[in-house]
Amino acid sequence: MGNGHTEHKTLVERLQFIDRRIIFVFIGLAVVIPLLFGAVLKEETTPIVQTFFDTIEGLPEGSRVLLSFDYGPTTAPEIQPMVDAIVRQCAHRKSKMYMMALWATGDNLTGETIEKVLKPEFPDYKYGTDYINLGYQTGNQGLIRVLLVDFKMMYAVDASGTDVDSIPMMKNIRNLKNFDLIVSFGGGSPGIKEWVLYAGDPGKIPVGGGCTAVSAPLLYPYYPNQLIGLLGGAKGAAEYENALINAYPEYKGRKMAGMKLMMSQAVSHVVIMFFILFGNILYFIQRSRDKSRSMEAGR
Repeated sequence: MGNGHTEHKTLVERLQFIDRRIIFVFIGLAVVIPLLFGAVLKEETTPIVQTFFDTIEGLPEGSRVLLSFDYGPTTAPEIQPMVDAIVRQCAHRKSKMYMMALWATGDNLTGETIEKVLKPEFPDYKYGTDYINLGYQTGNQGLIRVLLVDFKMMYAVDASGTDVDSIPMMKNIRNLKNFDLIVSFGGGSPGIKEWVLYAGDPGKIPVGGGCTAVSAPLLYPYYPNQLIGLLGGAKGAAEYENALINAYPEYKGRKMAGMKLMMSQAVSHVVIMFFILFGNILYFIQRSRDKSRSMEAGR
């Protein structure tokens, strides 16, 4: 009896102080396995996301939407799924997309979006008539201030060096007030906040945004008066994808990146909660046994 009791006690103590590397392995598997199997988690669309979606959905055909790629590769896993979803919706609505970047890293991501989403999925969309890549310009919020007054002062040529006056969709663009909507995909500063403060507010132009989950709380106060909507992290992307699937049946059954990320996130959270619960149960078992031994020793 004594040996069995000692072995059992040793097992509880060992489990109570489990090597953290084992926990990391379980969390790693919880993230990787859903991604490998393509499992998705459907998200219900919240008002802050649905309003954004409905705004684009309500734009008349031919509306001008400025898409600013204000993020880099480190935040792309969170932000790129929302970029892809919004580009798809704009193309379905036959909006004219004007793509630019406040971040130097955003220029390459613009090109990747065009090559991986716009061209293969919407081959009828023509460059210069339906969409344009204006590329990156320095200046941060100073650039936005100039664009609000004279757009072509900063963008005399597109990303490939073509004179914008020779591009059909640029002929009637004088300043930011000529756009029906500004969308910033922001991984930091300059980004969504600067577009609100230096373009949306002074120019009375609707602004929407998509950002990382860690940046979202700082931007929520701007909704709904200064932002039409905000997508926060993978969850915001997944909610927008859900709205897109509901509106366009051809996307049903397609595995969306945001929804895949949310499944991995959900499973990893369950694993973390399990270890927290497991650790607390072992703690109370050990405390109960220590208390019993103390009472026995005091008799």
